[in-house]
Amino acid sequence: MTEREQTDADRTPGPPISAEPAASAHAASAEAPAGAPPVVPAASIEPPSEDVAATSAPPSLPGEHRGGFRREMTQPLPVAPPLLVHPDPVVDPQVHWIHPPPALPRSAGWALLFGVLALVLACFVGWGFPVGVLGLVLAVVALRRPWERREMAVWALGLSAASLVFSAGWLWWAHTQGALFA
Repeated sequence: MTEREQTDADRTPGPPISAEPAASAHAASAEAPAGAPPVVPAASIEPPSEDVAATSAPPSLPGEHRGGFRREMTQPLPVAPPLLVHPDPVVDPQVHWIHPPPALPRSAGWALLFGVLALVLACFVGWGFPVGVLGLVLAVVALRRPWERREMAVWALGLSAASLVFSAGWLWWAHTQGALFA
């Protein structure tokens, strides 16, 4: 045995390594008494596969690979030089500044304002229903736009509808109290 095999054999617990581990394991299991655990053969070290290439150049910078084995496919790919977008740099295209896009119309906030105002008016008088109708229309418009805040539009719709119910109640009560339209 070579010196390396001797040191490996000294470190490996269990039976010594033989030339035919399968035959010795079979013979050891035949010699072992019944009920005893089977003897496991020692592990063997295989040579590296073909896709691992050995490097022999010494490292030139701290942190570089220090030799040994390295896989070729895991190294960083080289960066290609950038391509020219305009092949003729002499031609200078005329640059126009781009204006910012116009602000989109917002109606959810206005609908909520008119809904709250209509509800406050409807608690005291019945003639606040036009403000409730305006809040209701703006809330429906806000719900149809995808850029509007949906929660605000739903609250405006609910408050405007409640103000219309209160206004209708006030008008019905006023109608029952006297000849309003006679």
